[in-house]
Amino acid sequence: MSDSWLLPEFIVDVLPAEARKTEDLRRKVLDIFQCYGYELVIPPAMEYIESLLSGAGKDTDLATFKLVDQLSGRTMGLRADMTTQVARIDAHRLNREGVTRLCYAGSVLHTRPAGLQATREPLQIGAEIYGYAGLVADAEIQSLALASLSAIGITTVSLSLSHVGVLKSLIADDPYARSKGALLFEMLEAKDIPSLDEITRQFQPRTREALLALPDLYGDISVLQKAREILPDDPGIENALAELEYLADACDCERVTVDLADLSGYHYHSGVMFAAFVSGLPNALARGGRYDHVGEVFGRVRPATGFSMDLRELSRLLPLAKKRKAIRAPWGDTPILHEAIRKLREKGEIVICDLPLSLSDYDEFMCDRELVYDAQRQDWILKAIDNH
Repeated sequence: MSDSWLLPEFIVDVLPAEARKTEDLRRKVLDIFQCYGYELVIPPAMEYIESLLSGAGKDTDLATFKLVDQLSGRTMGLRADMTTQVARIDAHRLNREGVTRLCYAGSVLHTRPAGLQATREPLQIGAEIYGYAGLVADAEIQSLALASLSAIGITTVSLSLSHVGVLKSLIADDPYARSKGALLFEMLEAKDIPSLDEITRQFQPRTREALLALPDLYGDISVLQKAREILPDDPGIENALAELEYLADACDCERVTVDLADLSGYHYHSGVMFAAFVSGLPNALARGGRYDHVGEVFGRVRPATGFSMDLRELSRLLPLAKKRKAIRAPWGDTPILHEAIRKLREKGEIVICDLPLSLSDYDEFMCDRELVYDAQRQDWILKAIDNH
Protein backbone atom coordinates (compact mmCIF):
# COMPACT_ATOMS: atom_id res chain seq x y z
CA MET A 1 0.00 0.00 0.00
CA SER A 2 1.33 3.44 -0.90
CA ASP A 3 2.05 5.80 1.99
CA SER A 4 2.26 8.89 -0.22
CA TRP A 5 -0.66 10.42 1.71
CA LEU A 6 1.22 10.38 5.03
CA LEU A 7 2.25 13.74 6.50
CA PRO A 8 5.48 14.55 8.39
CA GLU A 9 5.51 14.07 12.15
CA PHE A 10 3.68 16.78 14.12
CA ILE A 11 2.12 18.12 10.90
CA VAL A 12 -1.61 17.50 10.54
CA ASP A 13 -4.57 18.32 8.34
CA VAL A 14 -7.29 20.34 10.05
CA LEU A 15 -10.65 18.85 9.08
CA PRO A 16 -13.89 20.77 8.47
CA ALA A 17 -15.47 21.12 11.93
CA GLU A 18 -12.13 21.83 13.63
CA ALA A 19 -11.06 24.20 10.86
CA ARG A 20 -14.29 26.20 11.20
CA LYS A 21 -13.85 26.39 14.97
CA THR A 22 -10.28 27.65 14.56
CA GLU A 23 -11.34 30.22 11.97
CA ASP A 24 -14.12 31.46 14.27
CA LEU A 25 -11.52 31.90 17.03
CA ARG A 26 -9.27 33.84 14.67
CA ARG A 27 -12.08 36.22 13.75
CA LYS A 28 -13.12 36.77 17.38
CA VAL A 29 -9.57 37.54 18.50
CA LEU A 30 -8.89 39.87 15.57
CA ASP A 31 -12.15 41.67 16.37
CA ILE A 32 -10.94 42.18 19.97
CA PHE A 33 -7.63 43.54 18.64
CA GLN A 34 -9.49 45.95 16.40
CA CYS A 35 -11.61 47.16 19.34
CA TYR A 36 -8.36 48.13 21.09
CA GLY A 37 -7.12 49.99 18.01
CA TYR A 38 -4.63 47.46 16.57
CA GLU A 39 -4.06 47.53 12.80
CA LEU A 40 -3.70 44.24 10.92
CA VAL A 41 -0.54 43.43 8.93
CA ILE A 42 0.28 40.29 6.92
CA PRO A 43 4.03 39.55 6.73
CA PRO A 44 5.34 37.13 4.07
CA ALA A 45 5.71 33.43 4.87
CA MET A 46 9.43 33.57 4.07
CA GLU A 47 12.22 36.13 3.97
CA TYR A 48 15.95 36.31 3.52
CA ILE A 49 17.46 34.74 6.60
CA GLU A 50 19.41 37.88 7.57
CA SER A 51 16.19 39.83 7.99
CA LEU A 52 14.06 37.03 9.38
CA LEU A 53 16.42 36.12 12.22
CA SER A 54 17.73 39.58 13.06
CA GLY A 55 17.43 40.00 16.82
CA ALA A 56 15.46 36.78 17.15
CA GLY A 57 17.97 34.74 19.15
CA LYS A 58 19.37 31.23 18.99
CA ASP A 59 16.08 29.46 19.76
CA THR A 60 14.31 30.98 16.76
CA ASP A 61 17.30 30.22 14.53
CA LEU A 62 17.14 26.53 15.48
CA ALA A 63 13.37 26.45 14.93
CA THR A 64 13.60 27.94 11.41
CA PHE A 65 13.51 25.87 8.22
CA LYS A 66 16.05 27.21 5.70
CA LEU A 67 16.15 26.94 1.92
CA VAL A 68 17.94 28.45 -1.07
CA ASP A 69 16.10 31.00 -3.20
CA GLN A 70 16.38 29.86 -6.83
CA LEU A 71 16.06 33.44 -8.08
CA SER A 72 18.79 35.08 -6.00
CA GLY A 73 20.82 32.15 -4.68
CA ARG A 74 20.50 33.56 -1.17
CA THR A 75 19.38 31.62 1.90
CA MET A 76 15.79 32.15 2.93
CA GLY A 77 13.86 31.04 5.98
CA LEU A 78 10.28 29.94 6.54
CA ARG A 79 9.13 32.03 9.46
CA ALA A 80 9.07 30.33 12.87
CA ASP A 81 7.81 33.48 14.58
CA MET A 82 6.18 36.64 13.25
CA THR A 83 7.28 39.14 15.91
CA THR A 84 10.53 40.21 14.27
CA GLN A 85 8.72 40.53 10.94
CA VAL A 86 6.20 42.93 12.47
CA ALA A 87 9.06 44.86 14.12
CA ARG A 88 10.64 45.23 10.66
CA ILE A 89 7.34 46.50 9.25
CA ASP A 90 7.11 49.08 12.04
CA ALA A 91 10.72 50.18 11.59
CA HIS A 92 10.92 50.39 7.81
CA ARG A 93 7.59 50.06 6.02
CA LEU A 94 5.52 52.30 8.29
CA ASN A 95 8.32 54.40 9.81
CA ARG A 96 5.95 56.30 12.11
CA GLU A 97 7.12 58.56 14.91
CA GLY A 98 4.23 58.04 17.34
CA VAL A 99 2.79 55.00 19.08
CA THR A 100 1.85 52.22 16.65
CA ARG A 101 -0.37 49.25 17.46
CA LEU A 102 -0.12 46.30 15.06
CA CYS A 103 -1.59 42.80 15.03
CA TYR A 104 -1.16 39.72 12.85
CA ALA A 105 -2.38 36.17 12.30
CA GLY A 106 -0.88 33.39 10.20
CA SER A 107 0.84 30.03 10.12
CA VAL A 108 4.44 29.64 11.26
CA LEU A 109 6.60 26.54 10.85
CA HIS A 110 8.92 24.93 13.42
CA THR A 111 11.70 22.42 12.80
CA ARG A 112 10.69 20.73 16.06
CA PRO A 113 7.50 20.91 18.17
CA ALA A 114 7.78 23.61 20.82
CA GLY A 115 6.01 21.64 23.56
CA LEU A 116 4.21 18.45 24.52
CA GLN A 117 1.74 17.39 21.81
CA ALA A 118 2.40 20.65 19.97
CA THR A 119 2.11 20.97 16.20
CA ARG A 120 5.07 22.09 14.10
CA GLU A 121 2.73 24.43 12.22
CA PRO A 122 1.16 26.71 14.84
CA LEU A 123 -1.36 29.31 13.80
CA GLN A 124 0.17 32.34 15.49
CA ILE A 125 -1.89 35.38 16.38
CA GLY A 126 -0.56 38.35 18.30
CA ALA A 127 -0.45 42.07 18.95
CA GLU A 128 2.38 44.56 19.48
CA ILE A 129 2.78 48.15 20.68
CA TYR A 130 5.71 50.16 19.28
CA GLY A 131 7.04 53.55 20.32
CA TYR A 132 6.13 53.64 24.03
CA ALA A 133 8.55 52.65 26.78
CA GLY A 134 6.25 53.10 29.79
CA LEU A 135 4.74 50.27 31.80
CA VAL A 136 1.20 51.25 30.82
CA ALA A 137 1.91 49.74 27.38
CA ASP A 138 2.89 46.45 29.04
CA ALA A 139 -0.28 46.64 31.14
CA GLU A 140 -2.39 47.15 27.99
CA ILE A 141 -0.78 44.18 26.26
CA GLN A 142 -1.33 42.03 29.34
CA SER A 143 -4.96 43.16 29.53
CA LEU A 144 -5.47 42.52 25.80
CA ALA A 145 -4.12 38.96 26.13
CA LEU A 146 -6.58 38.20 28.94
CA ALA A 147 -9.46 39.88 27.08
CA SER A 148 -8.69 37.81 23.98
CA LEU A 149 -8.79 34.56 25.97
CA SER A 150 -12.00 35.64 27.68
CA ALA A 151 -13.64 36.46 24.33
CA ILE A 152 -13.22 32.86 23.17
CA GLY A 153 -14.48 31.40 26.44
CA ILE A 154 -11.28 30.87 28.43
CA THR A 155 -11.75 32.84 31.66
CA THR A 156 -10.06 30.78 34.39
CA VAL A 157 -6.50 31.89 33.69
CA SER A 158 -3.34 32.02 35.79
CA LEU A 159 -0.79 34.67 34.79
CA SER A 160 2.89 34.07 35.52
CA LEU A 161 5.21 37.10 35.55
CA SER A 162 8.98 37.24 35.21
CA HIS A 163 11.67 39.77 34.28
CA VAL A 164 14.88 39.43 32.27
CA GLY A 165 16.36 42.39 34.16
CA VAL A 166 16.88 40.33 37.32
CA LEU A 167 19.36 37.92 35.69
CA LYS A 168 21.03 40.66 33.65
CA SER A 169 21.62 42.75 36.76
CA LEU A 170 22.91 39.77 38.76
CA ILE A 171 25.66 38.98 36.25
CA ALA A 172 26.41 42.54 35.09
CA ASP A 173 29.45 43.00 37.38
CA ASP A 174 30.79 39.45 37.01
CA PRO A 175 32.57 39.03 33.62
CA TYR A 176 32.86 35.25 33.94
CA ALA A 177 29.17 34.92 34.79
CA ARG A 178 28.27 37.11 31.80
CA SER A 179 30.21 34.78 29.51
CA LYS A 180 28.00 31.91 30.69
CA GLY A 181 24.73 33.78 30.17
CA ALA A 182 23.28 31.31 27.65
CA LEU A 183 24.02 28.32 29.89
CA LEU A 184 22.57 30.09 32.90
CA PHE A 185 19.39 30.72 30.93
CA GLU A 186 19.02 27.02 30.08
CA MET A 187 19.69 25.86 33.64
CA LEU A 188 17.34 28.36 35.24
CA GLU A 189 14.62 27.60 32.72
CA ALA A 190 14.92 23.88 33.51
CA LYS A 191 15.45 24.60 37.24
CA ASP A 192 18.51 22.36 36.96
CA ILE A 193 19.92 23.05 40.42
CA PRO A 194 22.86 20.56 40.30
CA SER A 195 24.19 22.04 37.05
CA LEU A 196 23.58 25.57 38.31
CA ASP A 197 25.52 24.75 41.46
CA GLU A 198 28.41 23.39 39.39
CA ILE A 199 28.70 26.23 36.87
CA THR A 200 28.49 29.01 39.50
CA ARG A 201 31.42 27.76 41.60
CA GLN A 202 33.81 30.05 39.76
CA PHE A 203 31.49 33.06 39.96
CA GLN A 204 31.86 35.84 42.49
CA PRO A 205 30.30 34.68 45.82
CA ARG A 206 27.64 37.38 45.70
CA THR A 207 26.61 36.39 42.17
CA ARG A 208 26.64 32.66 42.94
CA GLU A 209 24.49 33.00 46.05
CA ALA A 210 21.87 35.08 44.24
CA LEU A 211 21.70 32.77 41.21
CA LEU A 212 21.21 29.71 43.39
CA ALA A 213 18.33 31.49 45.13
CA LEU A 214 16.44 32.32 41.92
CA PRO A 215 14.75 28.90 41.34
CA ASP A 216 13.08 29.14 44.75
CA LEU A 217 11.73 32.63 44.10
CA TYR A 218 8.42 31.39 42.80
CA GLY A 219 4.89 31.88 44.10
CA ASP A 220 2.34 34.61 44.73
CA ILE A 221 3.04 38.33 44.80
CA SER A 222 4.77 38.01 48.21
CA VAL A 223 7.74 36.53 46.32
CA LEU A 224 8.73 40.07 45.35
CA GLN A 225 9.30 41.08 48.98
CA LYS A 226 11.20 37.86 49.58
CA ALA A 227 13.39 38.66 46.55
CA ARG A 228 14.17 42.11 47.99
CA GLU A 229 15.39 40.45 51.18
CA ILE A 230 17.49 37.75 49.46
CA LEU A 231 18.88 39.34 46.29
CA PRO A 232 21.60 42.02 46.25
CA ASP A 233 20.62 45.65 46.74
CA ASP A 234 20.98 46.66 43.10
CA PRO A 235 19.12 49.42 41.18
CA GLY A 236 18.50 47.14 38.19
CA ILE A 237 17.02 44.39 40.36
CA GLU A 238 14.87 46.83 42.33
CA ASN A 239 13.56 48.37 39.10
CA ALA A 240 12.66 44.91 37.76
CA LEU A 241 10.85 43.97 40.99
CA ALA A 242 8.97 47.30 41.01
CA GLU A 243 7.82 46.74 37.41
CA LEU A 244 6.59 43.25 38.28
CA GLU A 245 4.74 44.63 41.28
CA TYR A 246 3.03 47.27 39.13
CA LEU A 247 1.90 44.74 36.51
CA ALA A 248 0.73 42.26 39.14
CA ASP A 249 -1.46 44.98 40.67
CA ALA A 250 -2.75 45.97 37.22
CA CYS A 251 -3.67 42.40 36.31
CA ASP A 252 -7.32 41.36 36.37
CA CYS A 253 -7.27 37.57 36.41
CA GLU A 254 -7.96 34.72 38.79
CA ARG A 255 -4.38 34.11 39.88
CA VAL A 256 -1.08 35.95 39.48
CA THR A 257 2.25 34.30 40.21
CA VAL A 258 5.86 35.42 39.97
CA ASP A 259 8.69 33.14 38.80
CA LEU A 260 12.05 34.89 38.69
CA ALA A 261 13.69 31.84 37.09
CA ASP A 262 11.21 31.54 34.19
CA LEU A 263 13.34 33.05 31.44
CA SER A 264 11.62 31.78 28.31
CA GLY A 265 12.74 34.22 25.64
CA TYR A 266 15.81 35.47 27.54
CA HIS A 267 17.66 36.05 24.26
CA TYR A 268 14.66 37.84 22.83
CA HIS A 269 13.05 39.97 25.52
CA SER A 270 14.51 42.93 27.36
CA GLY A 271 12.23 43.41 30.36
CA VAL A 272 9.01 42.13 31.83
CA MET A 273 7.60 38.84 30.49
CA PHE A 274 4.33 37.01 31.12
CA ALA A 275 2.71 33.69 30.33
CA ALA A 276 -0.96 32.68 30.64
CA PHE A 277 -1.82 29.15 31.77
CA VAL A 278 -4.93 27.10 32.45
CA SER A 279 -5.09 24.21 34.87
CA GLY A 280 -4.06 20.82 33.48
CA LEU A 281 -2.11 22.08 30.45
CA PRO A 282 1.71 22.19 30.48
CA ASN A 283 2.05 24.72 27.65
CA ALA A 284 1.30 28.41 28.02
CA LEU A 285 -1.74 29.64 26.08
CA ALA A 286 -0.18 33.06 25.56
CA ARG A 287 3.31 34.48 26.01
CA GLY A 288 4.46 38.06 25.82
CA GLY A 289 6.70 40.78 27.12
CA ARG A 290 8.95 43.69 26.30
CA TYR A 291 11.60 43.48 23.56
CA ASP A 292 12.98 46.98 23.09
CA HIS A 293 16.18 45.94 21.27
CA VAL A 294 14.80 43.97 18.31
CA GLY A 295 14.34 47.11 16.21
CA GLU A 296 18.03 48.01 16.57
CA VAL A 297 19.02 45.46 13.93
CA PHE A 298 16.73 47.23 11.48
CA GLY A 299 18.49 50.52 12.15
CA ARG A 300 15.71 52.08 14.19
CA VAL A 301 15.42 51.71 17.96
CA ARG A 302 11.78 51.55 19.03
CA PRO A 303 10.41 50.48 22.42
CA ALA A 304 8.22 47.43 21.87
CA THR A 305 5.99 45.09 23.84
CA GLY A 306 3.55 42.43 22.70
CA PHE A 307 2.22 38.90 22.99
CA SER A 308 1.22 35.96 20.82
CA MET A 309 -0.91 32.81 21.01
CA ASP A 310 -1.32 29.61 19.02
CA LEU A 311 -4.90 29.34 17.80
CA ARG A 312 -4.57 25.62 17.21
CA GLU A 313 -3.61 25.10 20.84
CA LEU A 314 -6.55 27.24 21.93
CA SER A 315 -8.92 25.40 19.62
CA ARG A 316 -8.09 22.07 21.25
CA LEU A 317 -9.41 23.39 24.57
CA LEU A 318 -12.85 24.26 23.28
CA PRO A 319 -15.70 21.97 22.24
CA LEU A 320 -16.78 21.79 18.63
CA ALA A 321 -19.44 24.32 17.79
CA LYS A 322 -22.99 23.12 17.30
CA LYS A 323 -23.83 22.25 13.73
CA ARG A 324 -25.16 25.23 11.81
CA LYS A 325 -28.70 25.05 10.57
CA ALA A 326 -28.91 24.87 6.80
CA ILE A 327 -31.38 24.54 3.97
CA ARG A 328 -31.24 21.67 1.49
CA ALA A 329 -32.10 22.59 -2.08
CA PRO A 330 -32.35 20.55 -5.27
CA TRP A 331 -30.05 21.10 -8.19
CA GLY A 332 -31.73 22.88 -11.06
CA ASP A 333 -31.23 25.48 -13.75
CA THR A 334 -34.54 27.32 -13.66
CA PRO A 335 -34.39 31.08 -13.00
CA ILE A 336 -37.10 30.90 -10.33
CA LEU A 337 -35.09 28.35 -8.31
CA HIS A 338 -31.87 30.35 -8.66
CA GLU A 339 -33.71 33.47 -7.49
CA ALA A 340 -35.15 31.69 -4.45
CA ILE A 341 -31.72 30.41 -3.46
CA ARG A 342 -30.11 33.81 -4.00
CA LYS A 343 -32.63 35.56 -1.75
CA LEU A 344 -32.12 33.03 1.04
CA ARG A 345 -28.33 33.42 0.91
CA GLU A 346 -28.65 37.21 0.93
CA LYS A 347 -30.52 36.83 4.23
CA GLY A 348 -27.55 34.90 5.63
CA GLU A 349 -29.04 31.44 5.25
CA ILE A 350 -26.81 28.48 4.39
CA VAL A 351 -28.24 26.77 1.30
CA ILE A 352 -26.69 23.49 0.18
CA CYS A 353 -27.62 22.24 -3.27
CA ASP A 354 -27.69 18.48 -3.80
CA LEU A 355 -26.01 17.66 -7.08
CA PRO A 356 -27.92 15.41 -9.53
CA LEU A 357 -28.49 11.83 -8.26
CA SER A 358 -26.54 12.47 -5.05
CA LEU A 359 -26.83 13.82 -1.51
CA SER A 360 -24.29 16.18 0.06
CA ASP A 361 -22.23 14.92 3.00
CA TYR A 362 -20.90 17.33 5.66
CA ASP A 363 -19.84 17.65 9.29
CA GLU A 364 -20.54 21.33 9.96
CA PHE A 365 -24.17 21.66 8.95
CA MET A 366 -27.55 20.18 9.81
CA CYS A 367 -30.30 20.66 7.26
CA ASP A 368 -33.49 21.39 9.19
CA ARG A 369 -35.37 22.76 6.17
CA GLU A 370 -35.58 22.02 2.48
CA LEU A 371 -36.55 24.08 -0.52
CA VAL A 372 -39.44 22.41 -2.36
CA TYR A 373 -41.59 23.47 -5.29
CA ASP A 374 -45.24 24.22 -4.50
CA ALA A 375 -47.21 23.60 -7.71
CA GLN A 376 -50.27 25.37 -6.39
CA ARG A 377 -48.33 28.55 -5.63
CA GLN A 378 -46.00 27.99 -8.55
CA ASP A 379 -43.12 29.00 -6.31
CA TRP A 380 -40.36 27.49 -4.16
CA ILE A 381 -41.12 27.32 -0.45
CA LEU A 382 -39.36 26.14 2.71
CA LYS A 383 -40.50 22.96 4.39
CA ALA A 384 -39.26 21.65 7.76
CA ILE A 385 -37.27 18.43 7.80
CA ASP A 386 -37.84 15.93 10.59
CA ASN A 387 -34.33 14.76 11.55
CA HIS A 388 -35.54 12.38 14.25
